[in-house]
Formats: sequence, structure tokens, C-alpha cells
Amino acid sequence: MSKDGLTVLSLFDGMSCGAIALREAGIKVKQYFASEIDKAAIRQTQHNFPETIQLGSVVGVNVSELPHIDLLIGGSPCQGFSFAGKQLNFSDPRSVLFFEYVRILREIQKYNPDVKFLLENVRMLSEYENIISGQLGIFPVAINSALVSAQNRYRLYWTNIRIKSVRDLFGSTLHTDIPQPEDRGIYLRDILDSDVDSRFYLKSDEIDKLVRQREYGVQEQGNIPDENILDLWFDPSDDSAFARHDFERIDPNKVSNRNPFCPAPDVARVPIQAIQKNHLIKECCNESSSTLVIPGSVVKPQFGGGFRPIVSGKASCLVASSSKFAAMLIVNGDDMVIRYLTPAECSRIQTIPEWYEWNCSEPQIYRLLGNGWTVAVISHIFRYLSI
Repeated sequence: MSKDGLTVLSLFDGMSCGAIALREAGIKVKQYFASEIDKAAIRQTQHNFPETIQLGSVVGVNVSELPHIDLLIGGSPCQGFSFAGKQLNFSDPRSVLFFEYVRILREIQKYNPDVKFLLENVRMLSEYENIISGQLGIFPVAINSALVSAQNRYRLYWTNIRIKSVRDLFGSTLHTDIPQPEDRGIYLRDILDSDVDSRFYLKSDEIDKLVRQREYGVQEQGNIPDENILDLWFDPSDDSAFARHDFERIDPNKVSNRNPFCPAPDVARVPIQAIQKNHLIKECCNESSSTLVIPGSVVKPQFGGGFRPIVSGKASCLVASSSKFAAMLIVNGDDMVIRYLTPAECSRIQTIPEWYEWNCSEPQIYRLLGNGWTVAVISHIFRYLSI
């Protein structure tokens, strides 16, 4: 690393989570080039990192026009690989952009064979993971953001920042050798806003729709648990595991001002019929006189409908497609309400530091965070750049 810092090229830069992570890791940056086409993301980057040099679309990036690149990073669009999507894989035009990452990496390696790189993507079928590994010449490490944040977000990371050689029947293969981050023990309860506007709570018509979807899901599909879709951190088909786990209870000492777990009387209450595994919710409530905050997600009928609780105490994986997905069930005896997570809470879930300033609308914040990286995971990886 030069004493003046790294020259970084970030592809599919988004809101510049890579730049945030480098700063958080204490890595000095000389120049930061970003390839991005989303106007809101670019505006966010330039607001927080005005010296960033924007290059536009990744397909137009010409390495010969750039200075010596020390670090190439990026998370190519994942919709084609995600278990939550149609799994078109390399037939999806967005996932094909991965090969633009490979093209640019190869062009950099012609003059800098020691360039460091990092690629992030979702959990996918092994056959497609192996194609990516073959192209990059290294196997990934899997890290769940749950270790460093209040969110379940299982992702694959291919990087040569730290590597190891593994012997096999055909010789040896290179593997990413980034150790798992230390579990910080952060739960959704730890990052909640202390005062939440009533607009984040589900209204009566939304609750009615939730009940109808739940009833449809039970009648037509059955209760379909799919941990791949929601990035759950437990076996959702195991009722005993659900029942054994203690729900996270609110520490009264953490609550200040208006108690956010006792919403105003005009906030619509939720019937038990809207909750998946509602019998277990009842059992849990009968065992405790405390207010319970249960993370979960509002899911579509084809996935069982209604509100799906997540018993690990972690939030569901943030998605870019909807702000009305990650949610929480608040239970106080027979009194139950559901609210969505606020933009500030979602920002904390992705471990965005307090110094990062937002300069866009709420829908854009949700979308950028869903498309972004968990900063604490990336900064953990980057810290091995200086070792």
C-alpha cells in the first residue's frame, strides 16, 4: 500500500458502502473511482464523498484511462441468483454484469497482477457459485451479517485480500481466508428508535389484507417456510426450536421519552390470525407479563402470507424492492400491533455510521440500503489489507 493511500475502483458502487467501510477500517484512500448509474445513489455518494470520481455504467469503464488500481471492489447485481427471485442466473441480464467485473479485473491484472479484489453476492446454487469461483480463481467465504449487526444477511465474499491454499484430489485450490467476525450480540431491540411516528404502524386496511393473505396462504399453499427466501437464521419448520427460543424482551432502562412499545390508542391492533405459527405466539405470551418485540417480515401469500416471526431476535434481510417487508410484532398481553422498520433503524441494521448523511427520500433510502452492503462486514474484511 502506498503511503498516499489506495487507488480504488468500485463497480456497482451504489451508495458507496465500500468507501464507508474503508473509512471505518482506517484505510487511507488516495483516489476513489465509482461506476454507478443510479442517480439517487450517485447523489448520496457525492454528498458524503465529494472527491469521488464517477465513471458511469460499468460497461463503459476503460481501465486504460485510469491510474494504477490497487483495489477493485463490487457487488454485481444479484437478482438472477437470489433464491427470492426467479433464479434466471446467468440468463438474467443483470447477473451477466458479473462478467464486466471479470473483464475489468483481467485488464487491471495485466499491469498489476497483485491487485486486491473483493466481490460480494448472495447465496446461490452451488453450480453458479462454482462458475463465479472458476472465473475469479478463488472460492468464497460465507459470512452472515447477524454476527456484526441486528440483521440476518447471509452473503458470499470472494477476495484475495487474505487467501489459503487447500489440497484436494487434483492438486490445490485457492480459498478466501477471511476469519469470521466476532459475534457482537446485537439484536433488533438494540437499534430501535425511541419515538416512532404512527405512520410506520400497519393501518386497519393493511391488517385486513394481511389476514386475508394469511388465510389464502393456509388454504392454498399451506404454511410454507423457506429460509432461503427470507435469510432466516434457524430452521423455520422446527416448531420445537421456535418454542425453545426466548423472545427478546425490552429492557425498560433502554426506553426514554414516549414508550415506543405502547403505541397510541388510534394505532390498529392485529388479530392473532394474521400471524404465522400463532399458537406459539400465544404460548409465549402466556408465559410472560413483559412486552415482547418479535422481529419478522410481512410475506406474500405464496410464502404462507401474514406476518412471519423470526425467533433469533434478528431482523429479516433488508430488500431493495420494498420498504414494507422487514417489520416487528409488538405484543403486550392480548394487545398486538405491527410496524415497519424506520429508515434510521434500517440504516443501523446495515451498520451505516452516524456520520453518514442522507440526502434523498425515504423510499430511496430503503432501496439503497437493501442494495447495499453491511458495512461492518466489509470493514472487517478490509482490515486485513494492512496486515
